[in-house]
Amino acid sequence: MNPVQVTTDAFALLFGGDAELWGIVFVSLKVAILGLLIAAPPGIALGYLLAMKRFRGRRVLVVLLQSLLAFPTVVVGLVLYMLLSRHGPLGALQLLFTQDAMIIGQAILAFPILSAFTLSAVQGADPRAHETAVSLGAGPWRAALTVLNEARFAVMAAVINGFGRAISEVGCALMIGGNIAGVTRNITTAIALETSKGEFAQGIALGLVLVVLALGINFSMALLQGEGGMK
Repeated sequence: MNPVQVTTDAFALLFGGDAELWGIVFVSLKVAILGLLIAAPPGIALGYLLAMKRFRGRRVLVVLLQSLLAFPTVVVGLVLYMLLSRHGPLGALQLLFTQDAMIIGQAILAFPILSAFTLSAVQGADPRAHETAVSLGAGPWRAALTVLNEARFAVMAAVINGFGRAISEVGCALMIGGNIAGVTRNITTAIALETSKGEFAQGIALGLVLVVLALGINFSMALLQGEGGMK
């Protein structure tokens, strides 16, 4: 393998409008964004409730939620595979090896990040925001929106982190997506496949796309944190 030639070929694929490569990128973005949109409302709501409410079993839920942050993605994929397989309890839905299954998987992976980060964000918010909203006659929903608005930079960081995990994981996507060309093949599974075949140009090209996305995510987080510190 000539590293210079392979890198040159990778850039040629990127800037030459290679349909297969950009189709793979589109699948990754579609699956990650839709999974995030599904996970965000319940994930943020759970984080808020755990931060604001005190009830029996709350500590167990918080510890469980924090433990899920490091849960192996391939195990999530394995559980979903067993549920969605032909003989599984959800086999009749025929979702295995489809983009819908991948979206469900990405939503599950993003959920604990959204909840745990929102929990920390709300706990770190000024408690006077909730007290003021309630004293002015705000109902539970209005008070919750007030608190979340107060912690909006940290909540947005939670959303960005959730997207980062969804777009960059490989285990779950491979298990339940099947890496089918033109259907469920995304950036990470395509990189694994192409490098295993010795086709490094496309793998490097997709890796560069993933790096750019990661840098964009980190830059966005830094920007949000900077704005939050300037409040």
